[in-house]
Amino acid sequence: MMSQQPRIDAVVFDLGGVLIDWDPRYLYRQLFADPGAMEEFLASVCTPDWHHAHDLGADIRQSCEQLARRFPGHRDMIMAWAERGEEMVAGQFDDTVAVLCEVKAAGLPCYALSNMEPAAFAVRRARFPFMGWFDALVISGLEGVAKPDRRIFEILLRRHGLRPERCLFVDDQARNVDAARELGLIAVQFSSAAQLRRDLRALGVAQTGQPHRPR
Repeated sequence: MMSQQPRIDAVVFDLGGVLIDWDPRYLYRQLFADPGAMEEFLASVCTPDWHHAHDLGADIRQSCEQLARRFPGHRDMIMAWAERGEEMVAGQFDDTVAVLCEVKAAGLPCYALSNMEPAAFAVRRARFPFMGWFDALVISGLEGVAKPDRRIFEILLRRHGLRPERCLFVDDQARNVDAARELGLIAVQFSSAAQLRRDLRALGVAQTGQPHRPR
């Protein structure tokens, strides 16, 4: 007997790595002549663990000032994180934005659940028109809690009356996908827009094939 296909009532998208092309290397390749030195800097000075505090809402300039006191020889490079942060964003992933368009055109509610600093969110909300297509956005820096902490998923579900077993969550980070699944969401790890389309079809999510820009 075939198992019944889950009903999807909403699709929840991560932003960075799925819809927005964010990588500190876009900035730091401009500042380091030696790629190895850049990678060492990002691994030992401006580390992912250090940046995580920004996703929780820490003031970026203050955070950079504190880090620069620990690593005075890297002060200019550290302060660039605060002063030139939008240069870490190459743009949007057009092919994934098209998938978002298709899902919206099919009539499904779409939400964003993203780890992002409050100031960066304000800039990117104005920079990328697709940010206005979501039914709602839950942003870590505004909530004071970040993925993969289950509490940010619970905020999304509770605030918008969503049933986890009827939500599809899309994220490029395995740890976030795992956290979503532990809460009962249907979750897929993003690798490409083409794969996401295949995942959507497999889950019975209708797509128009003729995306249009939501109003």
